[in-house]
Amino acid sequence: MLELRNVSRAVGGADHIRNVSLALERGTLNVLLGPTLAGKTSLMRLMAGLDEPTSGTVHFDGADVTGQPVQRRNVAMVYQQFINYPALTVYENIASPLRIQGRDSATIDREVKRAAELMRLTPYLDRTPLNLSGGQQQRTALARAMVKNASLVLLDEPLANLDYKLREELREELPKIFAESGAIFVYATTEPQEALLLGGNTAVLSEGQMVQFGPTVDVFRRPVSLISARTFADPPLNTLSVEKKNGRISHGEAVTFPVPAHLQHLPDGAYTIGIQPHHLTTRATTPHTVSIHARAIITEITGSESFVHFTFAGTDWIMLTPGVLELDPDDAVEVLFEPTNLLVFDMEGRAVEYEFHTAA
Repeated sequence: MLELRNVSRAVGGADHIRNVSLALERGTLNVLLGPTLAGKTSLMRLMAGLDEPTSGTVHFDGADVTGQPVQRRNVAMVYQQFINYPALTVYENIASPLRIQGRDSATIDREVKRAAELMRLTPYLDRTPLNLSGGQQQRTALARAMVKNASLVLLDEPLANLDYKLREELREELPKIFAESGAIFVYATTEPQEALLLGGNTAVLSEGQMVQFGPTVDVFRRPVSLISARTFADPPLNTLSVEKKNGRISHGEAVTFPVPAHLQHLPDGAYTIGIQPHHLTTRATTPHTVSIHARAIITEITGSESFVHFTFAGTDWIMLTPGVLELDPDDAVEVLFEPTNLLVFDMEGRAVEYEFHTAA
């Protein structure tokens, strides 16, 4: 198990990581999700031992490794900007950690060829990295990390430079590859969809703080805060300030509907509601469906789905709907949603409609 206990990291008076506590089990896939500068790479560097925390401690299998340099830890790390040895062939790049470990030639050959096959690199084993495409170079770095058989594998947006098809294949294969070794697998991404595809657990980061950690699907469905919900939304989360009063939820004259059963316990007052774009529709599904009358701004059609940007009550929202929905700018459109799909936050941005449990 890898444990971060109240870890902080400050550089030049600026906080890069603030009071993060996190426990990661062996054999698990753990996603660090957050926008650029959220602290994902800084947190990985603390896990690896490349940096030391300003305060707090790092533990591995119960031992305090806070001051232990990366050279003494069994860690593999792959960055978005791949790093290979330019003078070595692909074969020797992949084999390098095994040679350092003193493995025999037969084992090295077997492991290199297995990794090369998984990463679609077999035809390129005799080439040097400078004679490869960017995607092939990144796969070489991934293969080298795979054969190292590390206890902790850190992947910092490793698939960003690969083509779409290969990215999809590796998203499916990578967790299986590393989980079989019993390693702790940590994967950083800015993309909510990538976190959902990978599964496992997700830690949501914002401005150097961890705002939520738990099973990925649970974090997506039940964010503990407005920050977590917005971070885990692509397209962006739709939000609206509302008032709960006399058994109804309203935003002026634009939206008003009876308080649904799961929100009856809330005291009257001001709240923010949030709804995911895919929970908006143009067809009523139950008698409780809420309707809003809006104006289209622009529609983006991908073929299998349509992204409809619209405005109502001075607020811009987006709807994600299957198939092709053609609307011209300023067309009137009726948009509907089910109150049971609402996320509700108090004025401090805390989720209020469910009880949540976050990992320490």
